Amino acid sequence: MAIDLPVLTRDILKSDDHLVQSFADLNALKQQGARTAIVSAKGTMVTDSDGNELIDGIGGLWCVNVGHGRREIIDAIRDQLETLDFYSTFYTFTHPAAAALAQKLGQLAPGNLNKVYFGNSGSVANDSAVRILQHYYRRLGRPEKRLVLSRNGAYHGSTFLAIAMTTPEYSKGWDKADNMVHHLKKPHYWREGDGMSEAEFLDMLMEDMRASIERIGAENIACFIAEPIMGAGGVIVPPEGYHRRAGDICRAYDIKFVADEVVTAFGRLGHFFASQDVFGTTPDIINTAKGLTSGYQPLSATIMSDEIHEVISGPDGVFLHGMTYSGHPAASAAALANIALMEQEQIPERVRTTGKLFEKTLKALEDIEIVGEVRGSHFMAGIEFVSDKQSKALFPEAMNIGMKVARRAQARGLIARPLGHILILSPTLILSEAEIARIGDILRESILDVMAEVRG
Repeated sequence: MAIDLPVLTRDILKSDDHLVQSFADLNALKQQGARTAIVSAKGTMVTDSDGNELIDGIGGLWCVNVGHGRREIIDAIRDQLETLDFYSTFYTFTHPAAAALAQKLGQLAPGNLNKVYFGNSGSVANDSAVRILQHYYRRLGRPEKRLVLSRNGAYHGSTFLAIAMTTPEYSKGWDKADNMVHHLKKPHYWREGDGMSEAEFLDMLMEDMRASIERIGAENIACFIAEPIMGAGGVIVPPEGYHRRAGDICRAYDIKFVADEVVTAFGRLGHFFASQDVFGTTPDIINTAKGLTSGYQPLSATIMSDEIHEVISGPDGVFLHGMTYSGHPAASAAALANIALMEQEQIPERVRTTGKLFEKTLKALEDIEIVGEVRGSHFMAGIEFVSDKQSKALFPEAMNIGMKVARRAQARGLIARPLGHILILSPTLILSEAEIARIGDILRESILDVMAEVRG
């Protein structure tokens, strides 16, 4: 049975009038030319409804790590659906794909993180981690340990709790679970360092963490949640040693460390998981999604330590948390095929070389007058625009400088993500050297165009 989809741009956008886009200015979307319909994709490229081929510089949304149209994953999904289309992992039921994937993730994750709960998004993974840890402490006779330490600049999702753990800029005018979350200082040395050395800045951040714990009371705090590199908060790389020292503080105060690796896992920083291999710490829980299936199916994983699982699975250990689609067979098959493909083609290992070339190519843009800082690591980058390099002053918010650059880049064949005064790049992990050079050229031309426009 064929599905009759709209083909022409005008017909697609007419149907799209009924769709509510995520994190979009819904009023601005009413304007002519505000929306782009993507109709096909292959490798590093996508094609819009007008036939324009574009480099997918945002990897779908931080997630299409192995590239578009990989037959290995598509065939695995099809084969799984033909064998077992759906059965839940509720109650006493399991199935081969979810079981095999849980085992594989336990093998890949650091330390004794061997137990896996599946959800369908990063938001669900982060919510689940907090619920699990609150239950963990309740079973230990410490129900008051339920609060969460997060950070300004963080992004952990958009459900009621996850958005509360996210930097407040993402929830202006919206309600959230404010009473459960305390935000620590943003670990952005270039913007927040105030004349300190990086080592002094790191000491200040750790003192802020200790002081906050003492003020709130460690007896009230369940966990500290942190992205190894902040993603949608602006691609902020913390000072060297930040996560290791934060982990030490958490252990000293009996606070669990939750690593939000929704973006950084599955090769984006050159390893399957970044916490231990890149940042030198083993958290109590790692959450992941996005690159877990390279976006081919919605799936997330909350990977917890044996110690946490032992407590919550003891006598009367009913797990009163679950989603209908947890461990969906097709999603689990997609993840297994994705991981196998990454291992076979050594994609994380390749990223350690090509990702550094990508870093170097974008870093070269700092010679442009309005580029204040290019930051990030490997295939995770942010470009911050300033009206004055010395003072780091920003352009007026209404100018929407990131959107201006993104539109010029798209006209030249590159999709990039605007975020106010920042432009974010999170491409597929299979870029060639020639494609990396082309991205650098498009960005340079686009930024210089916008600079000429705004400087008059």
